[in-house]
Amino acid sequence: MPLKTRIEAAISSAIRGGQTGAAPPRLAAALNYAVTPGGARIRPTICMSVAMACGDDQPMLSDAAAAALELIHCASLVHDDLPCFDDADLRRGKPSVHRAFSQPLAVLTGDSLIVMGFEVLARAGGDAARTLELIRILGARTGMPGGICAGQGWESEDQIDLSAYHRAKTGALFIAATQMGAVAAGQEAEPWEELGARIGEAFQVADDLRDALYDAETLGKPVGQDDLHGRPNAVAELGVQGAIRRLKDILGGAIASIPSCPGEAMLADMVRRYAEKLTPVAPVRPGK
Repeated sequence: MPLKTRIEAAISSAIRGGQTGAAPPRLAAALNYAVTPGGARIRPTICMSVAMACGDDQPMLSDAAAAALELIHCASLVHDDLPCFDDADLRRGKPSVHRAFSQPLAVLTGDSLIVMGFEVLARAGGDAARTLELIRILGARTGMPGGICAGQGWESEDQIDLSAYHRAKTGALFIAATQMGAVAAGQEAEPWEELGARIGEAFQVADDLRDALYDAETLGKPVGQDDLHGRPNAVAELGVQGAIRRLKDILGGAIASIPSCPGEAMLADMVRRYAEKLTPVAPVRPGK
């Protein structure tokens, strides 16, 4: 089964499993709307790729880990778009959840997806010790002090630790992706943290570049959000060319940090492909 097909099947199964019984129809519809059609599915792809590189001896755990990661990521997008945060009208080229369904349902959608992510892991079956470690990693990278909730929290501080902010807001789920993929396949989590952190940092720099250079039609979401909200970002700190150089340096370090495993060459190739996708080719927004 192609990797993309496997990931989509795992996510669809997770959503169906969380909607059994007498579910409120509009909330159920909002859950589907928030998750499908998906974006690039980068985090579950990384998770599954690491699991496969490490042997993928319990595919039901790899599937659950990948689905749980994407559910948490989608939940964070729903919450990010709310008026109390970014107040964004668009996400993935369509109205954001709070615009399509209302603010109360958007809050409940995000909350439900977070809970669903942990439920998916809990009912996955397979090795109990691996499952418990997967739940622990996902919890640590979702909440406080270093998860995506902490990343959002930094935006409410007067003084922002840029490194901690980026590592939590963007890097956390990439670290979870590499570590959970390894753990699902029976490997230790710790050696895989650096790879996830570097991929996450690269993705954040690339996102800063896209936010500064591209238009809303290209991205499928509002642009100029860093300037609008006064957030720290790589383009403001380094300039466009400096940020592009930084991105390439990070990705080079990511390849060097891949732990020894049977699929090491495959993972290096994956990182190189992401490098090509992440690096901006040319400005799209007028005046840039």
